[in-house]
Amino acid sequence: MSEVIRVGMADYKICRAPQKITTLGLGSCLGVVLYDKTTRICGMAHAMLPDSSKVLRNDNRCKFVDTCLEDMYEALLNKKVNPRNLTAKIAGGAKMFSHNSKNEFLNIGEQNVMAVRKQLKKWDIPIVAEDVGLTYGRTIIFDPETAELLIRAVGIGDSII
Repeated sequence: MSEVIRVGMADYKICRAPQKITTLGLGSCLGVVLYDKTTRICGMAHAMLPDSSKVLRNDNRCKFVDTCLEDMYEALLNKKVNPRNLTAKIAGGAKMFSHNSKNEFLNIGEQNVMAVRKQLKKWDIPIVAEDVGLTYGRTIIFDPETAELLIRAVGIGDSII
């Protein structure tokens, strides 16, 4: 059985097949997998907030989509990943609070999804699959051997993208 690397909240990790990588409890947080099918190396981030420039105290760069993805991208390049081979899969970004509100400022999940799309577009990294939004949390497990992202959602069931 292969080793499973665990990514905590406000963190990222890098792994290579035959390892697998997982993060638990994605609500409004976003799980982002950057994957190189040639080397079968991937990174997974669990980011909480969209933009580090909006917060005065940002001691943990991995709390924020922008800085967490920058750090993970650099770590992948340091592993000799070719940036042209990278693709992305994303999950999470749910609207966990204020379900009846029309105030999008309260929808951190959607802001996180928009921030990831903006950052990946800047690097020309295509999002090849996603399971985002709605109102439920997710746990994800990525297998770099098969490039499958397993999504577990309580009350919804499992799906693979």
